[in-house]
Amino acid sequence: MSINTPNPNNTIVIIPARMASTRLPGKPLADICGMPMIAQVWQRGIEAKIGKVLVAAGEDEIASAIRKVGGDAILTDANLPSGSDRVAQALNMRDPDRQFEFIVNLQGDLPTIDPKAIRACLGAFLTYDADITTLVAKIDNEEELSNPNVVKAMTKFAQGASTAIATDFVREIPDQTPPPFWHHIGIYGYRREALEKFIGLPVSAREKSRSLEQMRALDNQMTIAVSRVDVVPFGVDTPQDLAIAREVIAQHNQQNSS
Repeated sequence: MSINTPNPNNTIVIIPARMASTRLPGKPLADICGMPMIAQVWQRGIEAKIGKVLVAAGEDEIASAIRKVGGDAILTDANLPSGSDRVAQALNMRDPDRQFEFIVNLQGDLPTIDPKAIRACLGAFLTYDADITTLVAKIDNEEELSNPNVVKAMTKFAQGASTAIATDFVREIPDQTPPPFWHHIGIYGYRREALEKFIGLPVSAREKSRSLEQMRALDNQMTIAVSRVDVVPFGVDTPQDLAIAREVIAQHNQQNSS
């Protein structure tokens, strides 16, 4: 395994996006303050300043929207089974010479994400020789803790540490588990060889039973390291979420212009 660490020359942020969304049809192209949502996410990737940013589009409308704002997009197979597969296909199409050793899989429905969080996803590679990295934030309310839609990362941070190794991912915290508890944030950093291995593996038993893709990695002895951040990024899934995202970005733009 490579012992290199991420830098802008060997790192790429890939944002998988497709039009299929039942709760918010046409979600990637939804307007947020004059830009399609996917373009807002692309902009956050640029602001992270960790490397090249590429949108892996499932449809030509998405690719065209990114190119219109000056971004880089590539058209991938619309029928790929997951975002991870879309990221891997886009990577191989754009980088056959294998310049990029580290890949960040950034979800296309996080238009308000702090660019610092994107950078933090790579931070665990500086501490651990892990296959995959991701993010967690501390859970501090009972509603979040008891919600099975909130995925929890099982991990333990050493005193003063900002990174750790994940031992499990669950929807319900096992009995007798002491706090603190950690909300898993589905942004992933990969070593290239780890991404290629991951997408070639069959669905594992725990992945299927929990509907958690990351279990495939743990079930095949791949190491996942986590970095802690203060805030869970706000995801857009519904028209109500879209209205909130518009308000947040409008306020952000106003502050920056004043």
